[in-house]
Amino acid sequence: MEPRIGLALGSGGARGFAHLGIIKVLEEERIPIHYIAGSSMGALVAALYASGLGVERLYKLAKAFRRNDYIDVTIPKMGLIAGKRIKEFIWLVTKGKKIEELQIPIAIVATDLQRCEKVVFRSGVVADAVRASISIPGIFVPETIDGRMLVDGGVIDRIPVSVARTMGADVVIGVDVSHVKVTDAISSIFDVILQSIDILQDELVRHREFASDVMIRPRVEQYSSRAFTHIEEIIEIGEEEARKQIPRIREAIAKWKEQHHK
Repeated sequence: MEPRIGLALGSGGARGFAHLGIIKVLEEERIPIHYIAGSSMGALVAALYASGLGVERLYKLAKAFRRNDYIDVTIPKMGLIAGKRIKEFIWLVTKGKKIEELQIPIAIVATDLQRCEKVVFRSGVVADAVRASISIPGIFVPETIDGRMLVDGGVIDRIPVSVARTMGADVVIGVDVSHVKVTDAISSIFDVILQSIDILQDELVRHREFASDVMIRPRVEQYSSRAFTHIEEIIEIGEEEARKQIPRIREAIAKWKEQHHK
């Protein structure tokens, strides 16, 4: 009997490209991924991977990613960026699929701003759910789905380990890319909002014990969550950290098997 393995991919803006390196190494090591739960950037990576884009294609997409191509500045009422362009990009790349049609079951986490609660998408159009999950407050206009005003999943659940468990995972691998870059490069409203949110969420992660079996923490804090400029390096750090954690992952799998070998 083999355990069901879940991946909980955390938020972290550009640092979240490290998730790709982790997925690549798990594939190479033939560690199956049965479920993926993602918040914010983790939700975007989960959706693209589960929609059937291979790791190589994802690497190419990531390296070609230019933030400005997806920024559609709007008159600030509820956000600086309208978010239509990024949503169209997600819709195109995932071929307009619904979550329930993906090759791997995924859960996308968003935050209901008015009800102050976690919203977990297990069905519905992928692009809508991901657009909600990446809606950084003050940066993106919130996404409205079924009358609910939704913002970034990282606001309420930065590394959705418990969501992966609820999906049915026996062994959960969490990925934390939340360490904050200490910086003096604060020169725009984007910088002010994003750095503030990073600091708040870093504190949340620090004060909350995550019940994952293995937590992978790629050392990507020297990179800004908002600078999409060192993507290849960020991916490589993800790969390196995943390789270091393979023995612990195998150990967690063996431990589960031992307990359930009856």
